[in-house]
Formats: sequence, structure tokens, C-alpha cells
Amino acid sequence: MNMNNKQKAAIAAILLIGALAGGMILYGGKAKPQATAEHDDHAEAAAEGEAPKGPHGGQLLAKDDLSLELVLNEQGEAPRFEVYLSKQGKPVQPGGAEITATLARPGEAPELITFVAVDGGMASKAAIEEPHVFEGTLAVRSGAKAYSVPFEMHEGKIELTDAQVAANSIVVQPAEPARIRSSVQLPGEIRFNADRTAHVVPRVAGVVQSVAVSLGENVKKGQVMATISSTAMADLRSDLQSAQQRLELARTTYAREKKLWEEKISAEQDYLQARQALKEAEIATHNAGQQLATYGATSASPGALSQYQIRAPFDGTVVDKQIAAGEAVKDDKVIFTVSDLSTVWMEVVVPAKDLSTVRTGAKAEVRATAFESSATGKVSYVSALVGEQTRTATARIVVANPSGVWRPGLFATADIGTEERDVPVAVSAQAVHSLDGKTVVFLRVPGGFVAQPVTTGLSDGRFVEIVKGMKPGLRYAAAGSNVVKAEHGKAGAEDAH
Repeated sequence: MNMNNKQKAAIAAILLIGALAGGMILYGGKAKPQATAEHDDHAEAAAEGEAPKGPHGGQLLAKDDLSLELVLNEQGEAPRFEVYLSKQGKPVQPGGAEITATLARPGEAPELITFVAVDGGMASKAAIEEPHVFEGTLAVRSGAKAYSVPFEMHEGKIELTDAQVAANSIVVQPAEPARIRSSVQLPGEIRFNADRTAHVVPRVAGVVQSVAVSLGENVKKGQVMATISSTAMADLRSDLQSAQQRLELARTTYAREKKLWEEKISAEQDYLQARQALKEAEIATHNAGQQLATYGATSASPGALSQYQIRAPFDGTVVDKQIAAGEAVKDDKVIFTVSDLSTVWMEVVVPAKDLSTVRTGAKAEVRATAFESSATGKVSYVSALVGEQTRTATARIVVANPSGVWRPGLFATADIGTEERDVPVAVSAQAVHSLDGKTVVFLRVPGGFVAQPVTTGLSDGRFVEIVKGMKPGLRYAAAGSNVVKAEHGKAGAEDAH
């Protein structure tokens, strides 16, 4: 009679199941009462091309003249392996063989499992930790012969073909080393750079004659912004002119007296007095000039003794103007505020828990909340005090502002780097999910994906360090991994029903 391979496999599976079932009965095994019905089900499954299962619902494995059933028993306090052996069609009594198993989990070192004899078979000493996703080898020694039986287990595998992966735009890529910069995000506000902001006051009282600049205008250092008529300035210039005239007279007198003394016409005392008067005139002139220089003023023509020009202290922008022509101003009134907006400050609110990581010199990326814009800067200052009410401190970030985009008063968010280093294994941040209280990454396995528990480390929003659970080169679902998670949820719901 001609039989195809499928029929031959079915008959072989039926004979193997029969041998194992007979052994279980003879040696008090834990075969289920409905073994006959299960035998029929297994035979039907084998005939349909499905992987047949043994009387205990486990995998049927064979090597040479050795047949065995491997069961993952999850009914007790912890999952354990159970093995039922048959050699040359005859059951092997519990304890009649030595068994060990080596499990190779994705991203982990091989794990050695030992077995002990129990009623009806042999069971693993240690619990089999989840996830039950591994490739393994059973090492069996029966009598003088040793066997190596490979097996694999993909419990909870999400079935997805290559075509389905492509259709759902799931990007599979390998875990690789990466340079990760961890950071903390803090809110803040853009402010003037106080080191480059000046509140301009007249320093002398007077009446405004003219104003040369407008609000928002850019000015250069030394540029005249306003002119004031001041009696105080007129007095200072008059004092300087008087001192200069006395100095000129003293020089003339000194020159004459020196000549007469040298010609022995006048007494030496007259010469010495003239020299002393010259020195005093020089000091008085110098002092009068210094007083004018203190106000940034110089000597002027007789018709402009009272005029005082207010000049820009540095290159910047007029951000406030409190002056108009004809207005009387006091010497301490702020009439202009000039700020150099090529750099600005961002003041950040730092909670107490982040003070140990936000440090002076740390790099920061500043993002506006009102529009799409970002800039880089450095933390230049962290306050030593924590607010009594807010329990927060203040940090300052210096931000370059060459185009003037960052205007004081804008709200922004600072991404402050707290640590930067190279990590041996990293995955895309969108690949990391929370599943049943565990952090997982979906690994690519033949025919689909499995949820691999991982321990994460540093993260910069783009990549996440994997401290435990994966090795470099393991392929995982990156973009589109939410689809895999959704399929996992569907499978769980179906199992529940």
C-alpha cells in the first residue's frame, strides 16, 4: 500500500503516543483519565499536520531509540518542567535516567536546569521563570548511552508573518550600542540678560532739549540718545573754563618769575611762589575736568555750556523709553533701558528633587511653548537657596539669540542634560512598552514576536538603554510596535474566552 509522508508521520505519532500512554499506565503515571479520547485527538491533529501532543499535553520529542514528553506544568506554585521517558517503546522508570536541560533565552546567558525523580516521571528542581521563550537542549543519560534532544518554546508568541509585518509598517531593527544623553525637562521664562542690560539715568537734573532715538531702536555704543539742558552742567563747565584761565595765567607768571630769578633781578621767593601757584592751577584744572568726565561730558563752546548729551553705554536695543522733549527730569530718573539682545537668559524653576542633577555648565536645549523654535545654551547659575513656599530653586541658562527670536517674557521648556555616556545596548524609545506590570520589548522570532522583559537605564527620548534582557544584534519591533502590542492584547482576550 502506498502512503505519503504525512500519513507515515501520523502513524508514527500514534505509535509513540500509545507507547507513552502504556508506560504511564504500567508505572502509575499521571495520565489523564480521558487518555483514550486525547489519543484520538492527538491522532487527528497529527493527521492534519499539526504538532502532536502527549498524554500530559506536552511536546513529543525523540532521539534515536529514545522518546519523551516534555511538559511545562504551570498548575503549582511555580512553573516547572516535567519529563516522561520511553526507550525502545518501553517506559523508563522515574530515576532510571539522568536529565539536565540548557535554556538559551534571548539576550541572556544559558541557564542550566537539573531534574529529580517524582511520581510518574522527572521534574525540574528550579522553577522555570517567565517569559517561557527559549531554545533548549535536553541532555539525557540512560544506561551507558547519552542523548541530546533539542527543543524550543515560544509561549505567548504573537503570530505575524513577514507580509503582515510589512503591511502594518512594523520596522524591525537590531539592538545596537548608542550614545545616550539623559536629561530633565523644566519650565521657565525668557528674560533680559542682566549683565548686558543698562538702566540709563541723566545723572544731572535738567530739561530735555531733544530725543534722538525711539523705542525698539538699535543703538551703538556712544551714540547720542538725548540732549538735556542743565544748569548743573553749565556750572561744571564754567568751573573748568575758569580753572583753565587761571592755569594759563599761572604759567605766564611762572615763566616770567623764573626768567627774572635766573637773571638775578627778582628774589628766589617770588619764583617759588609762582611755581606753587602753577601747581595749584594745574590741580584745579585737572579736578574740574575729572568732574565733567564723571558725567561723560566734555568742555563745550560758550553757547552750549548747559547742554548734556546722554549716550548709549553699549551696542543694544532701546527696550524702554521714559523721556520726551521739553520734560524736566531728575538726576536719578530711569529715562532709557538698553539691552543687548544677542544673548538672553532663561530662568528655570528647579524642584528640590532635581537639584542634585542640574549643575552649572550642563548643556541645555531650550524649546519655545508658543511656536516651533529651539536653541542651545548652558546652565550658568543655580541658586543656593530653595524657596520656603515653593520648595524650588532657580537656575539660569544663557541662550544665544542672534536673530532676536527669543523675546523676554516668552515661556519655554529647558531640556537640561544630566548625564551623557556610551551604552552597549540600546533600542528605540518607541519600542519600549509596559505589559502586565513589566517593561518589555517585542523581539522578532520566526513567525512573529515575543514580549521580552527588560531592565532599562538611561533615556534621551530617542533611545533607551537596555541594562538587562537583550544583547546587541537581537532584532526587535521599533516603529509600529504598538501594532504588535495590540495583537498581543487580542490574543489575550481570545484566550480569556
